[in-house]
Amino acid sequence: MSDTRLVIGLPAGSLANPNRGGNLVKLLEDAGFKTRGYEKGGPSSFTTANFLFGWDGRPQEFSAQLGVGELDVALAGDDWMQERVLELALEYGTEIAPRKVQTLDRGSVRIVGIIDSDHDFDSTEAFLADLCRRKALITAVSEMPYLALNWLQGALEKIGRFEQFSRFSVQKYKTPPKIDSGIIIYETWGKTEAKIKNGGADIGLEITQTGSAIRNYGLKIIETIMESETGVWINPEIRADPAKVELLRMFLLNLYGAVNAENKVLIMFNVKKDCSEGIQTFLAENNLFADEPTVNQGEDYDVYSIQVELSDQRTSVAHIRYQLATLGARNIDTIPIESSIPGLNVIGFLD
Repeated sequence: MSDTRLVIGLPAGSLANPNRGGNLVKLLEDAGFKTRGYEKGGPSSFTTANFLFGWDGRPQEFSAQLGVGELDVALAGDDWMQERVLELALEYGTEIAPRKVQTLDRGSVRIVGIIDSDHDFDSTEAFLADLCRRKALITAVSEMPYLALNWLQGALEKIGRFEQFSRFSVQKYKTPPKIDSGIIIYETWGKTEAKIKNGGADIGLEITQTGSAIRNYGLKIIETIMESETGVWINPEIRADPAKVELLRMFLLNLYGAVNAENKVLIMFNVKKDCSEGIQTFLAENNLFADEPTVNQGEDYDVYSIQVELSDQRTSVAHIRYQLATLGARNIDTIPIESSIPGLNVIGFLD
């Protein structure tokens, strides 16, 4: 057996926490990659897959780690991955290109530009055009300073003011300015809204799900910069190692199966032979099978199994079970699904 291992960046914090919406611990277990220590903050290891090596870390760091080959794979949000890519490009002139190869259908947030509601502007460009006439130094605050800088520079280019404000400095909140003209981005550790509300900066970039905290502070969203979700990111250089590519394909296929199974159940039931035609008509009319229904035929009874989406608003699970019963189904069992893999084609990104 090969000694090759895939080094996986496992994010600490809310993504791992079952009470905060991420619960990667459960997702990895359902995929067949049970962990030890991850739920307690590390050190993490994989108990059933010795070809995986868990590297505990923060999503804020994974992009750089992928870039230097310290990690093969990382589970992280689009926002923090892009933040580090921009930091390395803008501050160090270094290009890295981690690649997202799969979504995990969790951790969805919006990255938005915010200003005080007292300002009567409906676009970033209009706000900056007014600000540039009044000030030589634009101040912004964000937990993601390089995303903020990239956003503001792009808007300044659109209004023909980029050259005038091309200088920039990223520094901690309210440290002495290093420049007297251009853009200062104050890097914060949260509560960006309070700093805008209290006049600590002209404009901000914030992470939000609903926007309620922004509205509570009397602020408004002037632009949505990006939408972010958690996904699987890789170091593209991994493609030069066939052994690691094979492990990656196995990892991705099983992760896909676990994500795809979320919110699905399997309904199994018995039907007398003379009732099967009505059952099959009902299943077909409600799109409850793909190519054909799964049936195990017996002498007097047929055993059916169908996969159902719990969130399908067209036909609820309760309605389906009731209709099956009225059509003669018996012993109707509903079984949770841990994994559902349509086929190998779901990970065709390296083909």
